[in-house]
Order: sequence, then C-alpha cells, then structure tokens
Amino acid sequence: MFDYAPRYARVVKGLGFEVPTAIEELEICERLQGDASTDMGSLSGNAPEFDSKPLDEHDNERLVKVLEACWQALDRAARAARGKELRKGTRGGGRPLDGVVQHVLDGEDGYLRRLEYKRDKQAEKDARLSRKAMLEALAGSVRGEVPEQGPRGGKRWTGRYFVRREAWHVLDHTWEIEDRSQ
Repeated sequence: MFDYAPRYARVVKGLGFEVPTAIEELEICERLQGDASTDMGSLSGNAPEFDSKPLDEHDNERLVKVLEACWQALDRAARAARGKELRKGTRGGGRPLDGVVQHVLDGEDGYLRRLEYKRDKQAEKDARLSRKAMLEALAGSVRGEVPEQGPRGGKRWTGRYFVRREAWHVLDHTWEIEDRSQ
C-alpha cells in the first residue's frame, strides 16, 4: 500500500489525499472477507458497508473528479507508451498497449450494467463516449434511479462502489502500462 500511495497522490493531486508516512496514520474502518477475486489481486465482489451510503451532490462532484483524474492518468500513460513495445511478463500477460486500453473499455460495459445502464455501440470503442456514459450512469445513481436488484435478481452496485471499482480498474491498468513501458 505504501508503495502505491505516491502514485495515487500524483493522480488525485489537489483532491485532498495526503500520503501516509507511517502505518499508525492508517485507520481501519472495515474489514471484508476476501474471495477468488482478491486472490487474483482484484477487488472483491463484496462492497464495503460504507459504499452503501447514498451519494449526495457534493459526494458525486468529488467522485466525478476522482474518476476524471484516473481517466486522465490512463490517457497520459497511453500517450507516453505509444510506439513503445510493452515489456512482457506476468503483469498484463503481454497484451499490447491498445489491448490494455480496450480491456479497460470492455470492463466499463460490465460496470455500467451493474447500474442498469447500457451504453451505445459507439462507446464500446470510444473512451470519450464510454466515460460520458459512466458519468450519466453515476448521475442516475445519485438521483435514485438504480434499483437494488436487477431484473434477474442480481444485486446492483451503489454509485460509491461503482466509482471504487472503475477507479481501481483504470489505475491498475494505468500503472501496468507505466510499469511495462519503462
């Protein structure tokens, strides 16, 4: 965690994140049981209790800024890596740059479905359109338009958990691109 705190701070600069310098500065708010996803280094499907709190307009504005900062970081990393061959290895399994970026877009489609939102076909290949859909879906969550259960009974995500998952996924692959292009 301490290794990534400076990286995260660079992404969200100006949004109030302070890099912890000692373990004593951390406050454990909640513990969750891991699952097969956490064994693979991903977020668990179990959302923290905190994420069940409804979003108000102030929370939404802050979380939109976080998402936009993460997307900008991905765009910067992709531009910096353009024309370079990404180092092969365990991180990313050897996907080329465009494959990593497309993987992030593909993941967004699944995330949007968890807020009962379907993006159009053009957004499947266009990050700008996909991000617009992400913000529209998040706004729908703030307005209370996302049911707790889907049509076949699956639990829908809250806006907070949606942002947590998207920000984590985008930054995970941003840092993969950075690490593999050096």
